[in-house]
This record gives sequence, C-alpha cells and structure tokens, in this order.
Amino acid sequence: MSDRQHVEEIERVLEGTPTGRDSFVSASWRRCVELYGMDPMRRDPAHIVTESELRDHRKQAEWMIGAARTSLQSLFRQVAGQNYVLLLTDAKGVCVDFFGDDLFVDDLRTAGLYLGSNWSEDLAGTCGVGACIVTQEPVTVHQDDHFGNAHTTLSCTAAPIFDSLGGLAAVLDISLLRSPAPKRSQNLAMSLVTNAARRVEMANLMAEGRRDWILRVSDRPEFLDVDPEAAVRLDGSGRILGYTRGARRLFPDGGDVLGRRIDEVLDLTVDDLPDLMRDRPSEDRMIEMQEGGALFGHAIAPQAPRTAPRSARRGGPLAGLTRDDPAMTETLNRAARLARTAVPLLITGETGTGKTRLARAIHVVGTTSGFVSLESAGLTPAGLQAACCGVNGPTTLLLRRIEDLPRDTMAAISALLDGRGDLRVISTTCEAPGALPLPAALFHRLAGATLSLPPLRLRQDLGWLLDLLLRRRAPEDMRLSPSARAELLGRDWPGNLRELEQVLDVAVALCEGRVIDQPDLPPPVATPAAAAEAEAPLEQVMEACGWNMARAARRLGVNRSTILRRLRRAGLHPGG
Repeated sequence: MSDRQHVEEIERVLEGTPTGRDSFVSASWRRCVELYGMDPMRRDPAHIVTESELRDHRKQAEWMIGAARTSLQSLFRQVAGQNYVLLLTDAKGVCVDFFGDDLFVDDLRTAGLYLGSNWSEDLAGTCGVGACIVTQEPVTVHQDDHFGNAHTTLSCTAAPIFDSLGGLAAVLDISLLRSPAPKRSQNLAMSLVTNAARRVEMANLMAEGRRDWILRVSDRPEFLDVDPEAAVRLDGSGRILGYTRGARRLFPDGGDVLGRRIDEVLDLTVDDLPDLMRDRPSEDRMIEMQEGGALFGHAIAPQAPRTAPRSARRGGPLAGLTRDDPAMTETLNRAARLARTAVPLLITGETGTGKTRLARAIHVVGTTSGFVSLESAGLTPAGLQAACCGVNGPTTLLLRRIEDLPRDTMAAISALLDGRGDLRVISTTCEAPGALPLPAALFHRLAGATLSLPPLRLRQDLGWLLDLLLRRRAPEDMRLSPSARAELLGRDWPGNLRELEQVLDVAVALCEGRVIDQPDLPPPVATPAAAAEAEAPLEQVMEACGWNMARAARRLGVNRSTILRRLRRAGLHPGG
C-alpha cells in the first residue's frame, strides 16, 4: 500500500466506513487524529527518553525486569536467527529491557526498537505496545496497521503483563523490521509472546507467595506441573491475595478477584489443598467447578515461618544484596531481624545505593501481603488516600525520599497511620536522619529503626556486583576483560548501583563481540577528588580496595604517592 492509499484509508475510517481493519486498529486511528492531532504523513523519528529518564523508568520497573529476564532470554533463543527483537516496556510504554541481534543494532535504534524508546500511543501513534496498553489485550499491529508512515514496515506483536493485584505492569513486544505481507504470518509470534507473558506473571506470583498457599490450575493434566494456565495466591481462609491474569476466567462475572473466596467458583476449601500437592499423579488432582466442568489443580504449601531470622549470608531475598561486605552484611542482618516485626523502618543512603531494593526484600521476608510504593515529591493528601484506598489486609507502604514530602501531606500520613493499624511503613532518604525536615512526632512514627546502606565506593564486594549485574544484562558468554574490570573496580561511583547498572548497559550495547574492553566503557562521571576524599574515610576506601594502592588512587582520583603519604601520616596499614 502506498503512503497516499494509507492516508485515504484512514480518512475513510474517520468517516465511519468499514475497511476490514481490526476494530482496535480503527479505534486507534481515530484517537490518533481526533485526540492526539497526529498527521500520518509526518515521518517523526522514534521517541527516545533521556538517559536520566530511562534510569528512572528502569528503577521503577526493576522487579518486573528481574521477573521477566529468564522468560525473555528463553523466548529470544526460540526466535534467534529470525531477525526478531524483543522489547519489555513499562506500563507507560518506555522500553526498559531489550534483546536483539547485534548485527542490526543501528537499524533497530533508528526504528525505535531499543532501550529508552517510548511507544505510548499518544507519541508513537498506532503501534503494538501502545494498542496493548490501551486495550490491555494481546495485539498484532502489522505493517500498515501502524498510523504513521514511518512505521509501516514494522510488524509488532505485544502482550500485557499484569502484577498480582491485577494492574497492568508491563508489555512484552516481539517485533520485526520487515515481515511477510500476510498478518497471519505473525500467529506464531502471538503464541510465543502471550505464553511468555503468562510465565512472567506466574514467576512473579510465585516469588511473592512464599508464605501463602499457591493454587495453580490447568485444563490439561500433562501441563499442570510444568506450564499451568493460571494461579491464585490464597490466605489461610481461602481468600485470594493475588492472581495471574488467566485466573480471571474463574470469576466470569467480571468483578474484582482480590479478596474473594476460592470456594465461590471451585468445589474445594483450604483444607482440601494438601490433596492437590505433587505427591499425587496430576490426573488425580481434578477440581470440580461450581458452574460445571473441571480443572486440574496443583497446590503449593506455604513455606514454614522461621523461628529465628537467618543471617544475610545464609540465604533468602536479603542475601542476594551482598557477598561478604561487612557493612552490608551487618545492615542486612539487622533487616532480617526487623523484617517480621511491625517496626517502621527508615533506610538511609546516597542516591542509587539500593534503598528501594532493600525495602522490597524486607517486604518479601516480612509478614505483609500488599505493597504500595509512593514517591514523596509532589505527593498530595488526595494521592496518598487514593493509593491506599481499596488496599486491604497487612500492607507495606514504601515512602521514597521522605525529605521531599510536602508539608500538608505530612499531616495526612499521620492521620492515615492513626486509622490503619495494618500498614507497615518503610521510608527512604538520601539525607542524614537528623537533617530530615519532618515534625518530631512524624519522624518517630516513620523511623522506629534506621538501616544505613554504604556507598558503592566503600563496598568490598564490588567485583561480585560487577559479575552479578553483568549476568542480568548480557548474554551468558559475555565477560569483562581484565583491563575493563580493573577500570570499573577503580572508579568512585558517585551514582552508586544506579550508575554501575547504567555503565554496564552502555558497555553491553557498545561491545561488538563477547568481551567488554575499556573502549566499550563510558567515561566516569567527573567528581572533585577533594569531595571524594572528604566523603570517604581512607581506611574504609583501602579496605574496599583490598589495600591495593593503585585501585584506591583511581577511586579517589589522586596519585599513588598521595595515597602512600596519607597512609603513613595516618599510621594505617593492612590489618592494623
């Protein structure tokens, strides 16, 4: 179809004339013109967010990136060699994770099939991700289904990923720069992407439900234990605490699933769940439905609560945050002991040190089921009330950067805590506790105990972190050259973990082979050496660098002779 013919078809759709397009495509075309004021003849470049905005989007989607990574890697292996590219976007349409062929990186960047691209419908027009966000259903937007002429060579198949509370969390998209003309050529892509999205939801639900009953269901017994269609998380009375999107079909009335009893639709109670565990053949685990028909069920029992908290070194979600760093280990040991209490926690640390990550790990280890995360800057009393309205049962409320709380919201938080005894508050700040601009009464309500995270430049497990984060971001066989590793170990990392993640993302993108070398690394952020010296006690820096003077000199931005002189003046030496 020529550009002119494409525009003429859009005009007919606007006039209400059926053209044979899928109804969601026609509806999107009308929005593009009538709501967004777009012109299909304009060949606008791809919309790419700034590096700072991308970091923020990736940070907010961090839990979903982790839950989806394995499924994306598996899916990409399935389509390797067929020129597909995989995008994981957040619920706003910004690509936060990406898998594609290195040979086509330039073409993919130009087309917007890359990290940081924004595929929301109001910016990109009719497209797979945008249509998926609007419809919240799997869609294929094929070639001239796209509104803008700039995208009519693409074929994009996208499926929504929902969190365990039923909210849209992400979109998984599989795209081709060029594809066969028939739209049915993407039927396999649709099957692959919907199955992958379902598995991501399942992995997330399983990770959240370690202390609750999980009931997984399938229409066919052979898939029950390996690839079930849906799952619900249940409390001790059989009420649903979380679910995968596929479980909505159990409640065909269209009402909310959360809080409903499973015995409304299935002929079983919590007491029947042990009979559905793996020690029985899957074909014997049949569940009758109240309205007729049957499913096969696989029940997974809650993990037994620990009588005494384990140290961070011995396993669990908190253990994954460090590897033998003394300061981090001490903080995580305290966190493990406090996690299963109702004590409000204040997590302090420089920007990017992993405060939100620690808060989520504490939530997983703790006793609450719900999790609400709010940014303090710009938070209004109405916004606070809306976020917590409808959230029932024990819930973790995370308030990020409480130094930015508006004054009128401070009073609203106090009132909320007065009325909700089931809220467990965790707050984060980049400020010292004594410098927080909070009323004393509110401070003590939010800071029952303080957990401090060390900056990256003082951590002794930086080498382990490099390997861990690289494995999450790169193909399994990609590695750092010795010179690149030495360079990264010597930096002072003012942006901490967030900066390290960004540097590795850039290095992975720029590396043309399987070994990341120094030229692939972006230059370090320039920081005054004096500031680094003032912030970092020399003995701690030396401990973090294994008493390697060259590495410590690079981290502090000074000469080796300066390090030696300062060590002598302070009377410091290894072990002393």
